[in-house]
Amino acid sequence: GEMSSMASSIKAGAAWLGSVVCSTLVGCGGPGGDTSLFPLDKGHRWTYKVATELENNTVQREEMTLSTLGRVDFDGQPAWVRRSDSGANYWLRSDDTGVYRVASRSDIEDEPRPDPVRRYVLKRPYAVGTSWQSATTAYLLEHKQDFPREVRYKHPVIPMNYVIEAVDQKVDTWAGKFDGCLRVKGQALIRLFADPVVGWRDIPLTTLEWYCPGVGLVRLERDEPGKATFISGGRIQMDLADFR
Repeated sequence: GEMSSMASSIKAGAAWLGSVVCSTLVGCGGPGGDTSLFPLDKGHRWTYKVATELENNTVQREEMTLSTLGRVDFDGQPAWVRRSDSGANYWLRSDDTGVYRVASRSDIEDEPRPDPVRRYVLKRPYAVGTSWQSATTAYLLEHKQDFPREVRYKHPVIPMNYVIEAVDQKVDTWAGKFDGCLRVKGQALIRLFADPVVGWRDIPLTTLEWYCPGVGLVRLERDEPGKATFISGGRIQMDLADFR
């Protein structure tokens, strides 16, 4: 019922955060290119406080941990592995074009699933206006009456446009204050039947991410406003609580 569908959407939200973060936290010392904004080298651990707020006014709070496992060979080339405590692994590379993911594996898959194209976490140059496109899905949007409720089952791949919209930002988190950070904005639209009067509507999906030197991702905000007769949504905020 309502509780189980909410729990599954929040769990999916956490899995999505894992994928975003894992595509986003890579490190220095080993991988090519400058990875200080996304450390990839072995031995780092990030703990995030995650708040998921749904439009029925429920808020779920949890913690999520990501860690870097070091270098492996993937398809005959070195890659750097990142793991989330939800059981997902991500394979990343870095070069003079930026930091990008090449494969992922959930806890129920035996083998890594290669990304069909480079899935950039951050694209160079790390300057205002640099843009790229990557796939996303809807993590919180739900149909109030259809089954399955979760929009992501019918729309598993939605193109999202990312742009570095600010540099040299200051960010205050549970883990401390950071400066010299990049702010990345992601925007996508999904067309859904929202209301019996208005009918179909383009619903915006928006992500804001802050990356700081030597640490990587320190904050992430995701907005999926449903606010319609047939569609509900919510927002997720993820803040760095601990880094080592």
